[in-house]
Amino acid sequence: QVQLVESGGGLVQPGGSLRLSCVASGFTFSLAAMNWYRQAPGKERELVAFINFDGSITNYADSVKGRFTISKDNAKNMVYLQINSLKPEDTATYYCNVRWRAVGYWGQGTQVTVSS
Repeated sequence: QVQLVESGGGLVQPGGSLRLSCVASGFTFSLAAMNWYRQAPGKERELVAFINFDGSITNYADSVKGRFTISKDNAKNMVYLQINSLKPEDTATYYCNVRWRAVGYWGQGTQVTVSS
């Protein structure tokens, strides 16, 4: 079965950085596009970053462009989200997502809290 497990979240001061990781299993990772979403309390889940199957195409939400970088390691079945210049409004639970054979799958999420 498809499994996605995120890690790397934590409490960080404004301006700080984190690298989120997601390990995937149960599908052909090298053929799959991957996404990172986030959901802040009281808000809808939003797509923040996309990467295609081989990492040659990436897209970002306007709110994170220039600060977030998504990458994919097909040899390790890993997808990463490097987040820099963190702001309090980046506080959210971050989720790894894949759509595989017309079904969407989610990890359990990793919490990022930006606060001084």
